[in-house]
Amino acid sequence: MSTALARPAVSTDELKQAWLAVQAGQFRSGSRHCGGSPGGARSGPQGMWEPAEPVLPVVGCHGGAGATTLAVAVASGSGTARVIECASATASGLAAAATAELGDSNGWSRGSRDQVVLERATATVTGPEDVPLPITPTRPMGLSVLDLSWELGQLLAGSTWLAEHVRNAPTIIAVTSATVPGLRRLEGVVALLQGIVVVAGVVGPRRSRWPRGLTATVGPRTRDLDRCGRLVDIPTDAALAARGLDSQPLPPALLSAAATLRRLARADIDEKDLPS
Repeated sequence: MSTALARPAVSTDELKQAWLAVQAGQFRSGSRHCGGSPGGARSGPQGMWEPAEPVLPVVGCHGGAGATTLAVAVASGSGTARVIECASATASGLAAAATAELGDSNGWSRGSRDQVVLERATATVTGPEDVPLPITPTRPMGLSVLDLSWELGQLLAGSTWLAEHVRNAPTIIAVTSATVPGLRRLEGVVALLQGIVVVAGVVGPRRSRWPRGLTATVGPRTRDLDRCGRLVDIPTDAALAARGLDSQPLPPALLSAAATLRRLARADIDEKDLPS
């Protein structure tokens, strides 16, 4: 009589990892994770990103806040810089923003406008863990701006290269809209980024023109930003809002607001880079 080989016991940790993998969709039909990688690794791209240049994350507090447009505006006044759009190819806001295409490389499509290099993912990704590692630039960069589209709580819960750069950033730019939901989301984002200097841009009318109900929505963390001079008005441009981000020049008022945000953010970046 044959005897079946005994199967090794499955630990609780292994069961937990398997459940997390199922929740992340790694075993769905058609997923690029089907079949898995050696050792059953959860995340797609592995390793950490160690750029030579300073990194400045730009976080959209909610969908449609204007993070991609602001990221391009911030990079536009930084000399030789690049914007790395950390989003799925199907949700890209940079598709029409370049004035010249530079080709594809290692999962990224590259374009340029003036001195700014624009990089966007070429594949559909389902979460921050699937965003490929940024490629090494072909020329020295003065600044890399990370355009973050993922919900911040989801992003910070992971152990990806992207989450590490957000957690270790000396300063982060947050962008939201001058609406009640937008200000509430900004308050939540600042709370999640406790311990990190936040500079916030609010898209809409100047604060002096906010209705009373909107002013009353401002939370204590947002008031602290305002008190420290880290809350910046970003005027709405009707033409840009209608056509979206494209290859046309950005409005001067937007570039001016972006310069203010960049100056506030770079002060903290440069201070961190000073020798001790």
